[in-house]
Amino acid sequence: MPTTVELIVSAYVRLKNRQALENMRELCGQLLGTLQSTSGTNPAQSRSSLLEDLRVIEDGLEQLRPPRYG
Repeated sequence: MPTTVELIVSAYVRLKNRQALENMRELCGQLLGTLQSTSGTNPAQSRSSLLEDLRVIEDGLEQLRPPRYG
């Protein structure tokens, strides 16, 4: 069963909405930065989840890249 992020990324890919995916990637990066600067908690599970979300977003962006000829 696909995750929520996978469903969202899939929809943006179908719509060819690169900007929305780039915005998602930027937000995930910001959340990771905030999480890593937070003390007093164990962010391992949240960090792992955000890294997986980033992987899914990057895969979606890769699908929208124009084919390379040559």
